Amino acid sequence: MNILGSVLITSKVPSTDIGVFLLLLAIALVLGVLNMLVFRAGNNKMSTGLSMTLALLPVAVTVVIMLVNDKLGAGVAVAGAFSLVRFRSIAGTAREIAAIFVCVVLGAALGMGYIAAAVILFILVAAVCLCFTLLPSLNRKATRRQLRITIPENLDYNGLFDETFRKYSIRADLIRIRSTTMGTLFELTYDITLPGDTVPKAFVDDLRVLNLNQTITVGLMNENDML
Repeated sequence: MNILGSVLITSKVPSTDIGVFLLLLAIALVLGVLNMLVFRAGNNKMSTGLSMTLALLPVAVTVVIMLVNDKLGAGVAVAGAFSLVRFRSIAGTAREIAAIFVCVVLGAALGMGYIAAAVILFILVAAVCLCFTLLPSLNRKATRRQLRITIPENLDYNGLFDETFRKYSIRADLIRIRSTTMGTLFELTYDITLPGDTVPKAFVDDLRVLNLNQTITVGLMNENDML
């Protein structure tokens, strides 16, 4: 017996066998809730709305796939409707996008009756996600921030702050150079990665010495810019 086989013998089973229909919906709901809990682990910023969406999305996708099964025209129409959701939603983080995508795949598998495949997929995804969340070596408290440094136009910015970045174990990438104040100043924008979740005061003090006490701004990077 093929354990990965579909429980739906024909496309007509969902409409004639209420037991199979309810079984698939129940499994979709359980896997949706479990998937939400897995991706919520270690992510306290996940909103209640997103949590509810992750729990219910597999159920909705399961029903849709069962209704359009073996109907090409209806399938194309539904695919177009799903694609419009992105224009009505705020862009999420990489973790949230992965969670939603997994929910859609689980719903699609269950909608076609592949219960074993959906369960195996969830187990693999949960194991990988929890490893990245719980293992200290894979879950370092590195923080990305945006650093803006203003310097006089007579200073050569090439390599000016490299020694300071190395001293504090900070990775920095110069992403923008902008002249300001009628060309008398340069504003340098860096994408920096700090070894912790705080900005050392000594680090800022060293930068102030190098830029002759001009303006320095350190801001938290928007997670949507990290994709």
